[in-house]
Amino acid sequence: MNKSIILKLDNIYSSYSNVQVLNGVNLLVRKGEIVSLLGRNGMGKTTTIKSICGILKPHSGKIEFNSVKINGMESYKIARLGIGLVPEGRRIFANLTVKENLIGSSVKGYWDLDKILTLFPIFEERLSQLSSNLSGGEQQMLAIGRALMTNPSLLILDEATEGLSPVISKKIWNVLREVSNEGISILIIDKISQDLKEFSNYSYILERGKSVWNGKLAELSSDNSKRFLGV
Repeated sequence: MNKSIILKLDNIYSSYSNVQVLNGVNLLVRKGEIVSLLGRNGMGKTTTIKSICGILKPHSGKIEFNSVKINGMESYKIARLGIGLVPEGRRIFANLTVKENLIGSSVKGYWDLDKILTLFPIFEERLSQLSSNLSGGEQQMLAIGRALMTNPSLLILDEATEGLSPVISKKIWNVLREVSNEGISILIIDKISQDLKEFSNYSYILERGKSVWNGKLAELSSDNSKRFLGV
């Protein structure tokens, strides 16, 4: 039995002013599925995320979340539908405490402060600490915790382990596996790695803002890997 589709992008075109960036992006995420979005730098991955979350409004194509068309919808309304975003660069609120970051946009549900502290015990004694004093890895954990506190049905991570040490990256992957085990769908942008291969169920590759490959990463040929990812 096929799992229901939670997110669908159909031939999405998006631009910044007069600069065309997306030229036909197609993507599906099913309930409980982990999907990775890959491509070299500048190929439209982050623009795709911005288009999904309403930060950038596509001028052509359709985006549906749980069968609701979200093209042109305000970002906060899209978030309320159940999309949690961990943006590129973390973008935690540096002038707020760890606790304030976590509860500021929280929504009642499975993920509450106690569960986040179980997931990230490092924050148990740092709730009153300013977020600006956290390390890069700790800020990424906080950004994930903040997104989970909105109790999303889809978690999107843009550059999930970018710039993090191997130890912290491993911690992030383990946390995301726990999150996935709770039934949350995940759309993730990250570098291709053994962790990503083991983690994602399905993958899409963008080339110059267009979907050019999709399938399981284990099935990605070395020729296509070099052609589209440069590795």
